Amino acid sequence: MKTIFSWNVNGIRAADKKGLRKWITDANPHILALQETKARPDQLEPDLLEINGYTSFFMSAQKAGYSGVALYTKETPHLVEGLGITEFDSEGRTIIASFDQFTLINCYFPNSQAEGKRLDYKLNFCNAVLEKCNELVKNGKNIVLCGDYNIAHQAIDLKNPKTNEKNPGYLPEERKWMSQFLTTGFVDTFRHFHPGEEGHYSWWSYRFKARDKNTGWRIDYHCVNTDFMNHVKKATIHNSIMGSDHCPVSIELD
Repeated sequence: MKTIFSWNVNGIRAADKKGLRKWITDANPHILALQETKARPDQLEPDLLEINGYTSFFMSAQKAGYSGVALYTKETPHLVEGLGITEFDSEGRTIIASFDQFTLINCYFPNSQAEGKRLDYKLNFCNAVLEKCNELVKNGKNIVLCGDYNIAHQAIDLKNPKTNEKNPGYLPEERKWMSQFLTTGFVDTFRHFHPGEEGHYSWWSYRFKARDKNTGWRIDYHCVNTDFMNHVKKATIHNSIMGSDHCPVSIELD
C-alpha cells in the first residue's frame, strides 16, 4: 500500500516546533503534500529538508512568509513543476509531480476572503486547476488532486452551514465550481467512503475553542479521476493530529 498524506501546516517552521519531523517519521507516508509552508527552502534547517528516506521539493511564494506548497516523497518523481501560470505560481499555489502510477497535484487554493474580495482570483485558479486535470486525464494520466481547497462543498461539510452562507469557503460560486469539478470525471475520495456521514472536519478556527467543540469545516481533500478510484482503498481524516489549525488527511492506494 502507498499512503499519500496532505496537510496544511500553517507555517512549516511553526509546525516543526510542534513535532512535524517526528510525526513524519511515525506516520511514514509514501508521499506527503504540505500547504501554507510560509517559507523558502533556504530558510529551513537542513534536517527539515533532508528527512531520512525522503526527497523534498518546494514551490514558494514571492511574498515572504506567505502561502507556499511542498512535497516529501520516497519515490523520485519523473518531473516536478508548477502550474505554469505566473499569477498563481508567484504565490506558490501548486506543485505537480509525475510518478509511474499517477500525477500528484498538490494545491493550496486561494481564500476568497471577506465579501468575496479575491473570489475572481480564486475561481480563475480553480478553473486553471480543472483544465490541468482534464489535460492530464486526456493524455492518459491518472491524477490525485490533494490539498487545502478552501471550499466546504456541501452543508454536511461544515458544522454551521446556515450561518456561513455568505462567508468565504462556502460561497455559492465556490460550491458550484466544486460540484462542476466532481461531475466532470473526478471523485471526492473521503465522501466516496463516508457518504452522508456528518461531523468529519479538517479545519477549525483557533477562536472559541472550535476544535474542542468540533465546530469545523472539511476543506482538505484528495480527489482522483474516476478511472483511478478503484486503486483507492481508504480515505481518512486524522483529526487527533495537532500542530496546525488543519489536521492531515490521507488516502491509501494499492
